[in-house]
Amino acid sequence: MRVALDTNVLVSAVATRGLFGDIFNLVLAEHHLIVGDAVLGEPRRALRDKFRVPTKTVDELEALLRQEDELVRASKVMTIKVRDESDVIVLSEAIKGKADVLVTGDRDLFAVTAKFPLAILTPRGFWERVLS
Repeated sequence: MRVALDTNVLVSAVATRGLFGDIFNLVLAEHHLIVGDAVLGEPRRALRDKFRVPTKTVDELEALLRQEDELVRASKVMTIKVRDESDVIVLSEAIKGKADVLVTGDRDLFAVTAKFPLAILTPRGFWERVLS
């Protein structure tokens, strides 16, 4: 399965323990991770500033994402109405990367899920889908 993870899922996977880390590890081991260029740039700031993750760890995460997975840049950003415009970029990159699913905690994207060729799932929803 081709899986796109939004920034919050990636950050939580590195900064905390539990479901997000399990999802990240599962996707790396058993699926094809689609990483958008916009998503790749955001974790660095959040991990360093909010969670005080050492720069070396952040560098290693970025190197892993660049090495192991498909990096996508949306050449055309879709026009949809959501509260946060950065969500449109994340969704556009997931679609450009032909992701089967976008894993996000962003409620705004759930409202538009029926309009797009991929599933938009919460981390818990994704976890339950792959384990069933």
